[in-house]
Amino acid sequence: MSSIELTPSQKNILQELVNLYRDDETAVKGEEIADRVDRNPGTIRNQMQSLKALQLVEGVPGPKGGYKPTADAYDALQIQEMDQAADVPLFHNGEQMDDANVEEINLISVHHPENCRAEVTLRGTLSGFTEGDSVTVGPTPLSKLQIIGTLEGKDDTSNSLVLTIDDMRAPVGEPEH
Repeated sequence: MSSIELTPSQKNILQELVNLYRDDETAVKGEEIADRVDRNPGTIRNQMQSLKALQLVEGVPGPKGGYKPTADAYDALQIQEMDQAADVPLFHNGEQMDDANVEEINLISVHHPENCRAEVTLRGTLSGFTEGDSVTVGPTPLSKLQIIGTLEGKDDTSNSLVLTIDDMRAPVGEPEH
């Protein structure tokens, strides 16, 4: 499929639709999305029309209706749908987030030890996270890496958190021969 260029607003709305749909796999009402992205429901309806035209969203009529993301929506957001994605736990202010899973961790500016950062892409909503919050990621499945950091900012369009890393831990095992 050719790459679709979405505006930051469209990406944000589509990402929240995917997050909400993943929670209970039923059609998502425009008002729910509007609450999550802090927009007017009328704006969401207008954006959904363009996302429908791009075949990223399908409308579900009726009282239990709303919107559902299409397979193309996952491609447009570059989300890999896996049947058995590994669980990478996420802790927010000490509480495990059961409705979120870490999808990707990018270490940025590791060459500067006093200012080391990580960008953590999530499956799940970013609402509720605010600057200064304590965030712990991991342990990851293979290396058992755990990152402990302070939330510096969040990027709703890529569904990611930017952390200042306070500590990183990886257990040291026996060397392989």
